[in-house]
Amino acid sequence: MQKITGILFSGMMFLSAAACGSNAGGTADGAAKQADVQTPAGKKVLVAYYSRSGNTKAVAQQIQRLTGGDLFEIQTVKEYPASYSEMTEIAKKELAEGYTPELKNKAENWAAYDVVFIGSPDWWGTYAPAVRSFIAQYNFGGKTVAPFFTNGGGGMQNCESDMKKQLAGVSVAPGITFPGRSSGAPEQELKNWIQRVLK
Repeated sequence: MQKITGILFSGMMFLSAAACGSNAGGTADGAAKQADVQTPAGKKVLVAYYSRSGNTKAVAQQIQRLTGGDLFEIQTVKEYPASYSEMTEIAKKELAEGYTPELKNKAENWAAYDVVFIGSPDWWGTYAPAVRSFIAQYNFGGKTVAPFFTNGGGGMQNCESDMKKQLAGVSVAPGITFPGRSSGAPEQELKNWIQRVLK
């Protein structure tokens, strides 16, 4: 029964943390970069995220502001349907098949980044296929990855462990997850996590 409840939670919440961000070009979003968390000297930060309803985007923007890093929105060539029920069925099928959708943008100056925060909504207990495509496109050697997720009540589930498997051999900091909401994450909790990532 617990397993069934967990699956239902995943299905109900997996769209709650998706978003449509504003930075299609793969560069900084133009916001003033006044970092609240000190980034080690010489370290360059990228905050990459996939979002559909705006919740993961909100957390990504907070991280960008706190670190002064560059913001990058992961976008798919083919858009998902607006219908919630259609979307959940397509996503469930894609995840079961290990599908990686084609992306329409690439992060510029990839080699320059030392720390990459990667954000995704929790879809059926793991991260979105678009994020899987993003990770597959780049060489993460020598970089530190910090995963963050938004969820609709199911918690971390397999998001972090699945991402670590895809990033085998890469330095991956302990991830964090937040309930999906348009206002983003609790500021101090997020700040404390970023400080641990960047120490």
